[in-house]
Amino acid sequence: MTFILGLTGSIGMGKSTTAQMFADQGVPIWDADAVVRKLYATGGAAATKIVQHYPDTIENGAVSRRKLRELIATDPKILDHIQILVHPLVAADRAAFLATSTAKVILLDIPLLFETGTDGLCDAIAVVSVPSDVQKSRVLARGEMTEADFDLILARQMPDLKKRSKARWVIPTLKLDEARVHVKDILAEIDKDLANA
Repeated sequence: MTFILGLTGSIGMGKSTTAQMFADQGVPIWDADAVVRKLYATGGAAATKIVQHYPDTIENGAVSRRKLRELIATDPKILDHIQILVHPLVAADRAAFLATSTAKVILLDIPLLFETGTDGLCDAIAVVSVPSDVQKSRVLARGEMTEADFDLILARQMPDLKKRSKARWVIPTLKLDEARVHVKDILAEIDKDLANA
């Protein structure tokens, strides 16, 4: 039996760093963001679809996330259309990962886990979380988006409090050492679950 753990959290909460901690423990990771980057790259399946509808978002054959964000800021409904184009491609990649995985625990690293209903594929959910002021400062410190971009993304995501209420585990990521302890504790609990299954 394979235990499917879903990992999610709003932007800037430390999800990618925490996913790497699971990987360091030998857990195979399916990373939704990495798949989207691959699909948006030159020659990627999503890039070839998006160019047909939004050619101004393409640079050197790849989808420019900056240009895409700028376009979505002018009309948020465009994001819904982009998701209709891209989500089936992402789902197919995820299905292939699930079909070929033989590990006892695998992790699905998905920012919009609840929003897309993908939590239904998981045996349990872990949510990463930090206070909102820390989240905002982390995101803006990256220099990749404006405060308006950040607010737009947050408006499309389930609030942190609600995500935490739906999770079996909450992993605080203010201190990396503390987060690592949580990761090890979660895997120990999963081991017990599997032993009792």
